[in-house]
Amino acid sequence: MLGGIYDALKADGVYLMQYIAGSSHVHKNMDHPIGTFLYTVSTMHCMTVSLAQGGEGLGTMWGEEKAREMLQEAEFTEVDVRRLPPDFSNSYFIVTKG
Repeated sequence: MLGGIYDALKADGVYLMQYIAGSSHVHKNMDHPIGTFLYTVSTMHCMTVSLAQGGEGLGTMWGEEKAREMLQEAEFTEVDVRRLPPDFSNSYFIVTKG
């Protein structure tokens, strides 16, 4: 999907992606305010739906590190991750096609 978004953008296009604010490493999510809930949703819904549709089965909480890796694989050149102070549960990825 990210490759398709990359291809659809003009040369200096920007894509805004919102995702759960979490790490790809479980031990870094231990203090996440709703981490237990997110992992439950992941295993009971997100992961199984993804696998059933031929996806990777990443589910919820695949984390910022994995998101950066996937954006890089899609050939985005700049990735800026930001958080909004009142929003504890989301990260916003501002990515640019170079």
